[in-house]
Amino acid sequence: MPPVATPESLRDAAKYLARVDADLAPIIGIAGLPSITPNKNYYQALVGSIISQQLSVKAAATIFKRFLALFPGDEFPTPGQILEKDSEELRSVGLSRQKGTYIQDLAVKVLEETVRFNHLDALSNEDVISELTTIKGVGVWTVHMFLIFCMGRLDVLPTGDLGIKNGMYSLYNLKEKPTPEEMEIIAKLHKWHPYESVASWYIWHSLDNKPAIS
Repeated sequence: MPPVATPESLRDAAKYLARVDADLAPIIGIAGLPSITPNKNYYQALVGSIISQQLSVKAAATIFKRFLALFPGDEFPTPGQILEKDSEELRSVGLSRQKGTYIQDLAVKVLEETVRFNHLDALSNEDVISELTTIKGVGVWTVHMFLIFCMGRLDVLPTGDLGIKNGMYSLYNLKEKPTPEEMEIIAKLHKWHPYESVASWYIWHSLDNKPAIS
């Protein structure tokens, strides 16, 4: 099982990155330890991530709350309950037709067990990406956020994230905003491995532009 975020591992990561990356060190000194807390609500996190795509944090939270209100009780809706809702009911809470389709596709895959969560902890980052991107509407960026903020994986570089791109551009005084390939090179040059997730969190913090995942 790949290592995940704990108070101890995050302290180790912060000390390591402050030592090897002089540009990142001042940010680490100000920010303290990252707020990366793994949880096992994988199904809920993916539903939330689909809802929050291309929305502000506030708008995503409002729609997520309305979505939950469609279902009885205090428990998160099961895949079966989600499939009982038609597209108009899902649209009534602010979900686009496309996002409603994506959430229901996830529900179908969970019920059919083509997507399973009880074995993800044992998979490599690459294998988690390969499995979860079979879900409609779940791309590599979404899985990167899932790996970092839900699974707590320590060594993920979200090369598709605009905040990381902008943060690298500013922090390292680049002439142009880096491509995904150049972002990987920069991370390697600054010795972020095996704590790329933690370094990314500090980059987000430097911009006050931390991504949100439910």
